[in-house]
Amino acid sequence: MAGLLLGRDRGIVLSHRSARRPASPLWFLRTQREAGTITGTETWTSEECARAWGVKTPTWLGYVSRGQAPQPLDGSDEQGRRHWDADEVRRFPRPGAGRSRSGAGPEAEALLAEMREVADRIEELRARQRELLGAGKRQGLEVLAMSRALGISRQTAYSWLDGG
Repeated sequence: MAGLLLGRDRGIVLSHRSARRPASPLWFLRTQREAGTITGTETWTSEECARAWGVKTPTWLGYVSRGQAPQPLDGSDEQGRRHWDADEVRRFPRPGAGRSRSGAGPEAEALLAEMREVADRIEELRARQRELLGAGKRQGLEVLAMSRALGISRQTAYSWLDGG
């Protein structure tokens, strides 16, 4: 009789490959491990986790190493591969470009607001640097001296003076 695998997402494994196979607990646990489940919990390899998040395996492993993804379960399978709890991977807020910050709390929103304020101030200071550079040119100052005083490169100073 062919094997029957039902409800893998729920960790339910029913398999009857042969009427002669004994129904021992060890056989049942091995069948669960083969089906990607251990003690009723669905587990995924790094490749399966990456596929679920829509990224490549090295990207997934990078997320794990930086704490941006769930940590693997203890131990590894016969091939030395680590496994993750599939439900935990599904629930974990995925980082990366284009992802929602819906999980970000008030502290994160305050930090982002402060970053926007700093960016606005930087733009104001850049505009003031350009004004001072133009004033220095009108007074005949050397570009090298002005670029050093403004903390910019000579190339940037020349670019700004040329209208760039």
